[in-house]
Order: sequence, then C-alpha cells, then structure tokens
Amino acid sequence: MKQWSRSFFILLVLALSVAAKSAKIPTDLKTAPPFDLPTRSGNISLDSLRGKVVLIDFWASWCAPCRQSFPWMSKVYDRYKSKGFEIVAINLDKNKDLADDFIFEFSPPFTVAFDPEGKTAEAYGVPAMPSSYIVNQDGTIIHSHAGFDPKKTDIVEKEIQEAFPR
Repeated sequence: MKQWSRSFFILLVLALSVAAKSAKIPTDLKTAPPFDLPTRSGNISLDSLRGKVVLIDFWASWCAPCRQSFPWMSKVYDRYKSKGFEIVAINLDKNKDLADDFIFEFSPPFTVAFDPEGKTAEAYGVPAMPSSYIVNQDGTIIHSHAGFDPKKTDIVEKEIQEAFPR
C-alpha cells in the first residue's frame, strides 16, 4: 500500500507540474478586473492607472520562477516607465513577512501590492505562479502569460512595446 501511495503522489506532482507549465490563462477576459489593494505606501487601484500600459504580475515568495522574473521586470520597468508604463506586482502570500523578505532582497522599483486572500488572483483566473497580464491604456487585457520563461522575455517585451500608441 505504501508503494502505491508513493507512486500516486509522484504521478500527481508530475501532473501538476506539467499542468502549470502548459496552463493557459483564460482568453475570455477582455476588460481587466478592477482592484484596489494595499501597498507599502498606500493603496493602488487599476482605475488610477488608466491611460498607461500596465503589466500586472501575480507572485509569491515561494515561487522559484518569480526569483527570475523580478530582475527582468525591474529592467523592463526602467526601460519603459518614461513612456507611461507601470508594473503592479501583486503578492499572494498569506504571511506578509515572507513577502517583505523577498521585496528586501530584490528591491523592485515598481509597485508591489498585497492580496493575501487571493481575491484579485481569483478574478483574473490566475492558473500558475507567476502569471502576468498586459493591460492597455483603455483597461483591456491584450496579452497574458502563465509562468515565467527567461527564453521568452523578448516576446513579452515586444508585446509591451506594441501596446504603446504609435
């Protein structure tokens, strides 16, 4: 019985890993769901960012790919912030101390918001960690990505560039 339980557990973990890697973010979302979340220095709402291109990124301190995505997001933010680009990284940790340790380590130059109850992630249908959504100036989700692949950062950056008016 123990052998069967261990085999089942291993298969379950493998299945979940494959599902997370191939997870598709729902495409039926057109308008980005609104949010109003606490940050370290007040609140941030999606409505307050109208007129800007916004990358909304859902993350947690335990997420290994998030350790790769934060340095990349910092570079992209620095490159495009003067054009009206914002990043809101929404943390889903229930324990804020874990999020604070992560933030201290990476010192992101962009906004970090906190949603320990996960209501915003639920509204967006977040399938994996991290998950990101590119929202145009009108509040429409134009691209979404489940997970973080360093080999695909050029694609995501091109999507950000194309979101700006010509």
